[in-house]
Amino acid sequence: MSRFPNDFLWGGAVAANQCEGAYLEDGKGLTVQDVTRKGWHEAPTEAPMEDNLKLIGIDFYHRYKEDIRLFAEMGFKVFRLSIAWARIFPQGDEQEPNEAGLAFYDAVFDECLKYGIEPLVTLSHYETPLHLTRTYDGWRNRKMIDFFEHYVRTVFNRYKDKVKYWLTFNEINSITHVPFLSGGINTPKEKLTQQDIFQAIHHELVASSRAVQACHEIIPKAQIGCMILGVPVYPLTPKPEDVLKTLATERENFFFSDVQVRGYYPSYSKRIFKENNIQLDIQQQDLEDLKHTVDFVSFSYYMSICESDDPTKVAGEGNIIGGIPNPYLKASEWGWQIDPKGLRYYLNILYDRYQKPVFIVENGLGAVDDLVTLENGEKTVFDDYRIDYMNDHLVQVKEAIEDGVPVMGYTSWGCIDLISFTTAEIKKRYGMIYVDRNSDGTGTLKRYKKKSFDWFKEVIASNGDSLIK
Repeated sequence: MSRFPNDFLWGGAVAANQCEGAYLEDGKGLTVQDVTRKGWHEAPTEAPMEDNLKLIGIDFYHRYKEDIRLFAEMGFKVFRLSIAWARIFPQGDEQEPNEAGLAFYDAVFDECLKYGIEPLVTLSHYETPLHLTRTYDGWRNRKMIDFFEHYVRTVFNRYKDKVKYWLTFNEINSITHVPFLSGGINTPKEKLTQQDIFQAIHHELVASSRAVQACHEIIPKAQIGCMILGVPVYPLTPKPEDVLKTLATERENFFFSDVQVRGYYPSYSKRIFKENNIQLDIQQQDLEDLKHTVDFVSFSYYMSICESDDPTKVAGEGNIIGGIPNPYLKASEWGWQIDPKGLRYYLNILYDRYQKPVFIVENGLGAVDDLVTLENGEKTVFDDYRIDYMNDHLVQVKEAIEDGVPVMGYTSWGCIDLISFTTAEIKKRYGMIYVDRNSDGTGTLKRYKKKSFDWFKEVIASNGDSLIK
C-alpha cells in the first residue's frame, strides 16, 4: 500500500458566513446569509433577525488567532476559508474596496502563514452581497460578471504574495436546488424557469473562467480550481431505465465541472436545452472566456445517492441534492447515507473524466456532540463516531491514490464547530474543536478539543500511516 504523497495537503475547511460573525463590523455589507435565519428551507427575511445564529457565528472574526493556533497544533498544512465579498465591497458593485475588510483577511492569512499553513481561499461561498441580490436579481443579471471580476482582481492583487490556492464558486452545481443562497437570485424558486436558471448558470461559468484568467495573469504561480457538490450516483437496479436515469442525473452535476475543466459546453447539453426550451444569451466573448480552464477539480463529499426511473421510488432525507436511499448503506442522524467507498469511486470517476488533480475540500460527519467534564476538570467530547467516519473515508482516499488518482489534499469540513448551512443551527456539529454555543444562541463561545482533535493530529503527523484499515 502506497503512502499519501509527502506534499499532501492535510487540513480543515470553513466558510465566512458560518464562522465569522461580526456581520456589520468594519464596514461589512449584508449578504444573503444575514437574512436566512433557519437554513435553506425557509424564505429570507426582510432584515436580519436576532435569532439568526450566523450574525455572530462562532465569532471567528475576533478569535481567529486562537482558532488558527489550534489548527496549527493539529498540524494543518492547509486551511480552507472564504472571503466574504461584502467585507471587500459592501454593496458588491462599488469601485473602491473597503480597506478594513481587506486588512482583516491580510491578518488572517498572515496568521496562517506564521504557522506554515497555506490558505485555500474560496472566492464565493454562498454569501452574495444582499444589494446585488435585491437590485440585480443576482446571477440572473449579466452585470454580475463584471462586478465579480472587479472583486476577484482586487483580492488577487492584494493577496498575491500570501495565497497560492484559490477556488471560484463553492458547490456551483447547487444553484439549481437553492438559487437564493447559491446564486443570489431574489426571484422565488417556484417562479424561476429553466431558462432563468441556466442563464444564471451561464453567467456564473463565465465569471468563474474570468477569475481563472485573472488569477493566472496576476498570480502566475498560484493554482485555481472549481468546486462542485460531489455526489456519486448509483442505479437502484441494473434495469437499463435506471442506468439511463443515473446517467442523466450524473450529467446534471458534471455539467458544471465539464465546462470549467474543458472550456466549452458538453455535447449532451444541446438536448437538455432543446427539450427544456432553453435559449441562452451567449456572447462571442463568453465562448472565448470559457476557454480559461481550472488547474484542478475540488469537491465536497458527504454521501452517495441512488437513481431510479420508477416514479414510486421517493427521494430520502439528505443534503441539497436529495436522491433515493441506498438499501445497503447506513445513514447519519440527518439522513445522510455514509459511503466511504463512494469517495474512492468518485475520485476515480473525476480523474478518469478530467485528467486533472483532485482535491477533497469538504468531508465530515455532522452529529450531536455531548460535552463532558473529565475528573481533572477539563472538558471534551468522546466523538469516536466521527473518528470512525473520517478514518474510513481517508482509508478510501489512500486506495484512490493507489489506483493512480493524484489527490492534492483533504480538508475536513467544519474542522471547528460551525453554524449549519442546511439548517442554520449549531447542534449539527462537524468540528474536531467544540465551540460552546447552542442553537438557542446561549453559550460562552469557549473552545474545547474533542477526542478527534488528537486523532487527526496523529493522522497528519504520520502522513496517514496511523489510519486503521
